[in-house]
Amino acid sequence: MKARVYVTLKRTVLDPQGQTIQQALAGLGYQSIKEVRQGKVFEIQLNGLSREQARAQVEKVARDVLTNPVIEEFRFELEE
Repeated sequence: MKARVYVTLKRTVLDPQGQTIQQALAGLGYQSIKEVRQGKVFEIQLNGLSREQARAQVEKVARDVLTNPVIEEFRFELEE
């Protein structure tokens, strides 16, 4: 089973990298793009766990290791 964890800054946290990318895109003529938020993606391979166990383990790893809960949030998906 594979998990994909998406980590992004909370909406209340300023994203200077995203703003820089959005400004560059606007300068290149992409006027319809109004906001860019940057983040990280982690792919995790899991073996020998039920779907429920995998979900619990990925959530714990994301909370305890992959994110800074003060400024970041996460979501994840599981694939068979």
